[in-house]
Amino acid sequence: MTIFYDPCCLEYSSPGHPERPERIAGTVPLLKDRHPEWEWQRPRATTDDELLRAHSREHIERVAKRREDFDLDTPYYPSIEAYARQSAGAAIEAAHMALRGEAAFSLMRPPGHHATRDRAMGFCYFNNIAIGALDALENGAERVAIWDFDGHHGNGTEAIVAHNSRIQFASVHQYPAYPGTGAKSFANVDNYPIAPFTPRIDHLNIAKQALEKLIAFKPDLLLVSAGFDAYARDPLLQMTLERDDFAKFGEWLNKIDSPVAVFLEGGYSDEVPELIDAFLTVWQS
Repeated sequence: MTIFYDPCCLEYSSPGHPERPERIAGTVPLLKDRHPEWEWQRPRATTDDELLRAHSREHIERVAKRREDFDLDTPYYPSIEAYARQSAGAAIEAAHMALRGEAAFSLMRPPGHHATRDRAMGFCYFNNIAIGALDALENGAERVAIWDFDGHHGNGTEAIVAHNSRIQFASVHQYPAYPGTGAKSFANVDNYPIAPFTPRIDHLNIAKQALEKLIAFKPDLLLVSAGFDAYARDPLLQMTLERDDFAKFGEWLNKIDSPVAVFLEGGYSDEVPELIDAFLTVWQS
């Protein structure tokens, strides 16, 4: 497996903000120690043309030029455009690697699945997975599926890919919760809202149902928004999954035939490095 990572993604932070560098800074040495055979690669930055598949030119310019917070959750940082371009670039390169038959994981920040065509929100500036999916459709894939198991609804991804018949999107998330969307399914979008404190086994059954429907779509590529905030001790949500449940997600991916690339989204507990390792280890076993 190849892990796309650039230390530059650790260079920005805001005091007290849950989307903090430690999420990744603690994961890198753990994975390198436990999996010395895995390859590490620095991603390139996305180009304007690649970003424009998912975002308006006005949005791209806003991320580049804005000098104040986008909203209460999504701060302005110096050079945030550069960091976001690197994260989106990792998504494109991971998707390309998967299409070549090699597993890939993007261990980058900022995350992306809340960013809409015209708005940065929810810690996200560019929508990495949507950018990766749309690029893949331009580079050999005829059908792309997106499985979003982050504990928050992937509203930005939904908004960007909705009604695209070449993409099937599924989001498994707590509802009600931020951003308040994802209660209904439509067209090529399947939403699986899960009530707070839903038992683990029920959550797992719903997540498996979502993945099985995506597999039935017969995609040339499966992209995964891997958020680890459905963990029982995550500070932002009231879900019940444990470490073994994320390993189970990896087990399911291990057994499917479609090429897979995975992108880190949320997950804000101190145990995130262990959760990521549990998921990746079983996926690549």
